[in-house]
Formats: sequence, structure tokens, C-alpha cells
Amino acid sequence: MCTTELGYLAKLQPGFARRNVKVIGLSVDPVHDHERWLADIEDATGGAVSYPIIGDQDLKVAKLYDMLPADAGDSSQGRTAATNHTVRAVFIIGPDKLIKALLVYPMSSGRNFDEILRLVDSIQLTATHKVATPVNWKHGQDVIILASVSDAEATARYPDGWNTVKPYLRLIGQPGANPFGSD
Repeated sequence: MCTTELGYLAKLQPGFARRNVKVIGLSVDPVHDHERWLADIEDATGGAVSYPIIGDQDLKVAKLYDMLPADAGDSSQGRTAATNHTVRAVFIIGPDKLIKALLVYPMSSGRNFDEILRLVDSIQLTATHKVATPVNWKHGQDVIILASVSDAEATARYPDGWNTVKPYLRLIGQPGANPFGSD
């Protein structure tokens, strides 16, 4: 499963780069196993991985970020695919070094990197404008003016107006241009 995910992520990497997002993988396999695996990933998916993959054979990174319990051992040796769930976590870390989102997938479900790109778009948009993104929002769609923004402030920020669905649900077109192109 990880082979398909990392290959797809490699294909999406230009979209992440346009958003100034650095992609890093984490593997509890030894680094020397990565060379063979990278070739398998490209062969199976057509995606050539050029982002770094951290070899965490001693599980220190996985434990530091609570991806594995403290009693998980001190090595990847003897662990199985069912117990190496460290690769199932996705952290989105902001420029301020704080975790903005954390997704943990079960071993049987592939990660959705299109959703992760969408989430990055939302995080970046809402960090620069006083808006929130509604359910299933996609880049370019209407957003919600934060309830903490008064109508007077909203008028100053969004002089073209908005659509009031409820007093706390004011919709406007997405502020700012789409700097990312299409993904």
C-alpha cells in the first residue's frame, strides 16, 4: 500500500512545492532498503520519489511524535506490516513549527493525498484571511466569514458583500487569487 501512496505523492509533489510545502516521508525500514523500494515505487506507479525519506530504524522519530507506543521496542527488526503503523500518519506542520493537522489512517486504507492538498489549501487560506472553509470545500469555492468578524469589519474587508444564510453563516467568494494553478 505504501508503494502506491509514495508514488502518487511523488506525482503530486509539484503541487505541494507550488504551495511552499516540503514533503518528507518516514519509514521504519533501514535506509539501505530504501534504494530497492524507491525503484519498486517508480516501477509500480510511475512516480519517481525525489523527496527525502527518513529512515527511522530505531523508531525514535515515530515515538517522538507518538506514532508508536513507548513500549514498541527499539528497532524495526521483528516488526510486521501490521505493527509498523508509523507510516500511516500524516502531519501537516506550519511554518511556525506547530502541527496544523494530523491524520491517522488504518493499515487497510490508503491515504488520500488529494484530500491532504485540499487541507493544505484550506489551512493556508484561513491563516491569511478571516474565513473558514465549509464542508467539502475546494479551492475557488465560497468560504465562510468567521463569526468573530463583525458586520462592520466584514464590510471593510469584503466591500462587495456576502450572502447571509444565518447570522453566523455568511458566505463570500474565496478571497485572493488562486496561486496554485490546477492540481
